[in-house]
Amino acid sequence: MTDQQIVRTERKGSVLEILLDRPPVNAINRPTSRALYQAFRELQDEPSLRVGLITAPGQRVFSAGWDLKEVASGNYQRHLEDDPQLGSGPGGFAGITNFKDLDKPVIAAVNGPAIGGGFEIVLSCDVIVMADHAYFALPEMQRGFLADAGAVQRLPRRIPYNVAMEMLLTGRRMDAAEAKHWGLVHQVVPHAQLMTAARALAQEIGKGAPLALQALKAVMRKIEMMPLHEAMAATKSGRSGLPIYERMSASEDFMEGPRAYVEKREAVWKGR
Repeated sequence: MTDQQIVRTERKGSVLEILLDRPPVNAINRPTSRALYQAFRELQDEPSLRVGLITAPGQRVFSAGWDLKEVASGNYQRHLEDDPQLGSGPGGFAGITNFKDLDKPVIAAVNGPAIGGGFEIVLSCDVIVMADHAYFALPEMQRGFLADAGAVQRLPRRIPYNVAMEMLLTGRRMDAAEAKHWGLVHQVVPHAQLMTAARALAQEIGKGAPLALQALKAVMRKIEMMPLHEAMAATKSGRSGLPIYERMSASEDFMEGPRAYVEKREAVWKGR
């Protein structure tokens, strides 16, 4: 199976659907990471695309995470990780966990268990819709290493610190109901309704002004750990230091939104 078959993309209007399909458990090796990066790169670089949606087929598993069989084979060479051709690629593990300039929103439609690095893919997304039978787990501690491709960095910022630490320390499962309780996921639905719900959400998000959608992600990434007064100062036109925010502030769409509101019509976005 080629990388292109392992990771398939389909454009549906302004939404790019990304399907991870590497049987039996969608484990992530380096070629898969590079293939996923190409899919997210397509999302970022194509002006007509506004929203990404990543999922996997069936309901058995979203992703079991890092391909430990590859690691245990004896052929794994850790020093190759940063090699552009042989490592995980510019987006880091799974093509998204360290994709620093991915400014378009991504929805995770979690069709089954997301374990270890599979959970780290989910944590790299902006909105999560989850099937009610799915669960999250981080068993890395029991494997002799850390979940440092995003879970250690992101999970304590998404849910209470002590809950995140307990998950990281014990490797226990967090079911969909608990994930919803902590506000980690936006919506929990039966598996049969998962893609309908995720696609409806993608369409709703896609109605936003293209530059504003990207500016929001760039701003949120920059101010996440700032004190409030610094965050306010960083979101002033001409002083943000964020090219996409400045483009949005000077765009035709910036004026189109108010005009459309006053004229009681739908805005016609040009992305400029």
